[in-house]
Parts: sequence; structure tokens; C-alpha cells
Amino acid sequence: MRTSRIRTAALAAVTAALALGLTACGGADGSSKAAGGDNAAAGAQSQSAAGGDGKDGAEQANSGGATKEGARSTTASGGTGEATGKGTTAGAQQCRGDEMLLTAVHRFAGQQGDHLLVTASNKGTKPCWVTSYPTVKLGDVDSAALPHSKKDNTGGSKHLTLQPGGKVYTAVNLFDYGSKNHTAQSFALALRGADGQGGPSYSVDLQGDKPQFSWNEADVLNWNTTKPYNF
Repeated sequence: MRTSRIRTAALAAVTAALALGLTACGGADGSSKAAGGDNAAAGAQSQSAAGGDGKDGAEQANSGGATKEGARSTTASGGTGEATGKGTTAGAQQCRGDEMLLTAVHRFAGQQGDHLLVTASNKGTKPCWVTSYPTVKLGDVDSAALPHSKKDNTGGSKHLTLQPGGKVYTAVNLFDYGSKNHTAQSFALALRGADGQGGPSYSVDLQGDKPQFSWNEADVLNWNTTKPYNF
């Protein structure tokens, strides 16, 4: 009887030791998971703190190094849904004419507000920027470049960054005084660099029902992310 009691006590001690060991392992696993959750929460909090309200942080991450203002502007590209904005994206180069799709439409022919609406689209695979207003020569490419409109808004020295597929707009204002007018159906356009000098010229044919236009005087607006005279 005594021997049986000793064996029973020994077995009970071993069983208790195993139970303690299992409990300890389970506690360690639970602590590890809890610590990981705390670390994840702390990481999320530090990311929120670094990015402000979290939204700004996402905008900064998506901006490719651009300023927050520039990132917001790229999402608000004049209601077109294209990625265009103010401020140069990191690594963006000046837009080249052979990577741009240039189109023009004659609007309000023979009426007050007669102008050529010019659209430039980035057909390349990388962001690029435009600045100022384009160099435009109406009709004969040997004619003088048109001046910048004195009624235009300021800010033409800023860079407008076009993501692939992004668009910008300008307008050629036409003034018809009824005599000694010139007439044409196309014009030449060149993009200006940061130094204000125009690059290679590209011929642009007008689209629409009335491609022919007349003018006695004309001027050009700065590039913009919204269509000018959108009425």
C-alpha cells in the first residue's frame, strides 16, 4: 500500500509539472501576440503622427517627393480626372513636343470671345512639366510669335507637372477688326523652357466644323489645368 501511494504521488507530481509547462508556453505565446499587436498599434500611431491625419501621409507618399500642395493639385486637374498639378514632381523633366498630343479647336468663330482652345496631353510614360505660355505663330511659321495676354492671370512662371495622360490648356485670343485681317487653318506651337526660350516648333491643325480663323491681332494665355473661357 505504501509503495502504491508513492507511485501515485510521483505520477501526480509529473502531471502537475507538465501542466505548468504547458501553461507557461501558452502564456509566452499570448504575450508575444499581445506585444506584436502593441507594436503594430504603435507603428500605426507613429505613421499617423508623421503624416498628420493619415490622409496627408498618403498624399505625400503618392506625390513622389512633391509638396503636399502639389500632391493635392495633381488630383484636382481642372475636373478632367487627369493627373496634373502645380509644383515639379521629383525627377520630372521638361515636356517635349514629340511626347505631347497637341490639339486645337476654333471656338466662337466670328463672335466676341473668338479664340483657339489648345489642349496638350502627356503621351509619354513619365511625368513632365510645362511652364509659362507657349510660343505660337499663326499661319506662316515665319511670322512673329504672339505676345502674352496682358489680361491673363499671374503665375505663369510656375511649373505644371503632367503625369502620363495629364492635360493642360491654353488659348489664343483672336481680335478681328474687319480689315487687314489674316486667315489660316493651322499654326505652329513651341513649348517654353525654364529660361523662357521656346523649343522646337510643331504644326497644329485645327479640328471642328470651322477650322479656318481670322485675326488682326492675337495673344496667348499661360498654360492652365482648367479650360479658359469655359462658357
